[in-house]
Amino acid sequence: MSLSPGAEPLVGGTSHRSERALEPTGAHDRVQSEQLKVLFRNTPVGVLGAMIGGLILAYVLLLHDGVSFDTVSTWAAVLVAVACSHLVLCWIYWRVALPARLPTLALIFTLISLLEGIIWGAGSVLLVSPSRIELQLWVMIVTSAVASGAASAFGSYLPAFYALLFPAMLPYPVWAVLHGGILSHALMVLDLLYVVAMAALGWRSNRGLVEALRLRFENIDLLVEVRNEKERAEQASRDKSRFLAAASHDLRQPVHALTMFLGAMQNCSLDAPARQILGHIDESVSALDGLFTSLLDISRLDAGVVQSDSRAFHIHPLVERIVRDYDEEAARKGIALVVQPCSLAVLADPILLERVLRNLVSNAVRYTDRGRVVIGCRRGRRLSIEVWDTGKGIPGEEQQRIFQEYYQLGNAERDRAMGLGLGLAIVKRLAELMACPLALKSRPGKGSVFAISVPIAAAAPEQPAAAPGPSRGAMVSGLILVVDDETAIQSAMQSLLASWGHEVIVAESCAQMLDKVATCPRQPDLIICDYRLRQGENGIATIQRLQSEYNEDIPALLITGDTAPDRLKEARESGFLLLHKPLHNSKLRAAITNLLAQGARALPPEGDARVRSGSPGAPRSPPGSG
Repeated sequence: MSLSPGAEPLVGGTSHRSERALEPTGAHDRVQSEQLKVLFRNTPVGVLGAMIGGLILAYVLLLHDGVSFDTVSTWAAVLVAVACSHLVLCWIYWRVALPARLPTLALIFTLISLLEGIIWGAGSVLLVSPSRIELQLWVMIVTSAVASGAASAFGSYLPAFYALLFPAMLPYPVWAVLHGGILSHALMVLDLLYVVAMAALGWRSNRGLVEALRLRFENIDLLVEVRNEKERAEQASRDKSRFLAAASHDLRQPVHALTMFLGAMQNCSLDAPARQILGHIDESVSALDGLFTSLLDISRLDAGVVQSDSRAFHIHPLVERIVRDYDEEAARKGIALVVQPCSLAVLADPILLERVLRNLVSNAVRYTDRGRVVIGCRRGRRLSIEVWDTGKGIPGEEQQRIFQEYYQLGNAERDRAMGLGLGLAIVKRLAELMACPLALKSRPGKGSVFAISVPIAAAAPEQPAAAPGPSRGAMVSGLILVVDDETAIQSAMQSLLASWGHEVIVAESCAQMLDKVATCPRQPDLIICDYRLRQGENGIATIQRLQSEYNEDIPALLITGDTAPDRLKEARESGFLLLHKPLHNSKLRAAITNLLAQGARALPPEGDARVRSGSPGAPRSPPGSG
């Protein structure tokens, strides 16, 4: 027998110590180790049964005349001693066996089995007189029963089984040839047939067990390999997300600064050619903003920070607004953009549904060179909102792949003007988030139709009156604190906000900002802070520290270029208004105007002085308290 030193039995049964699992190096070692485990598990029952059967046989023989008491009692005592040796060896295996001892234990077990077989074989010719054929028959029956039991108890390990079978069954045929009569010869033939049959059955049973064990370990290896591949794929996905988050953050910083510099230049006096160049730059920055927005949407969906808020609303105004936005692009390409009226109301998240339909309409216009794009609704148990186009169509084998991230049909050169290939991936995820099934039908050369199925609202909502927005002329100005660790962004924010009439203090960290405002007699009206600062400083903690410095819940705006899902979730849960770099100037201006207006409404009555927590007698309050 060949077992590697690294093999160890799989502990089971009634062991009182902790179970230990085998981790052998090869499949052959594992199979042999498992064979030994089965062997030692079945041995106690088989050995005890054989011992009890031998003692009963000895007792029955002693009841008859002509049987030697000394011979039978000696035979029974040796049989009990051998059986106890087997049991002790089982105890050693389950209790104190080490992997390196397995070959020795297997060899000792086989030798004990051989000794036990010799004892049974000797009993068949020595316990009774040859003339007492009826007693010899009893001995042969019990010996055959023990051999049959050994097939079950020792069959998992053939050397041990054969070591007992042949010595137990072959001595009688040898004796019959030398001393037996006709009846003994007949028993000899039956004995030999029995030995052949038992040897063949033991071999077949053992082969079946070995094959089953080999298949089992192959399945285990396959499962381990699948699990490892799954873990590697998940790790690769996490690495990709981290890389995209880091790359996106680093790229967003200069684009964000560029956006603000462009905004500041809009208020400068420029001649016509310069304004035209400025317009082209603004278009390029807007295209970059669209690419970053797609990356951000995927990250937000991965982070689970996007929630579906279903409500009833009329679908036609939403569709009409989307069509208006793409009318000019469709006209430039010479295609018709048609919307079919629909008076129904649906139950869905209007923001998410608009994002889905915008992506579908944008793709339809982009990939249609002639003909038309039609947006219409089909009523059934649900409302199917459909976008038809007469574009190139999508081959059947590609219709599932187009919903994968970064996959684009017909853009092998990776033309950035055609996006990143995230639009339909976002559409699919948003549709699943809203529980609105998405369907696609397409024929190459004929066109495509994308349809999203939305629940119909039971009752049509009333059209709300438009809420008055903040007046440009009445825009509130104030003192704004800007904390950002990028020098270019500090300069750009200061130029842009100053051009809008604000007083601005910029700093790269919380400590530096505290030093700068220490000599400022005025309380800030707004805090704008980058989410990720240098040396692990966090924008949320910075805002809370500045708020606590003034014992005021000063309006705050958190800006981030980070797209890592966990950090997006943390920033969203902070409760501060969160905007993402690169930030369009109109968005920034609207956010500042609204926050300053909220702060103005929250001002205390005249004469109620607000003091900084560092002033004498000023009570301190927790960060973020008012």
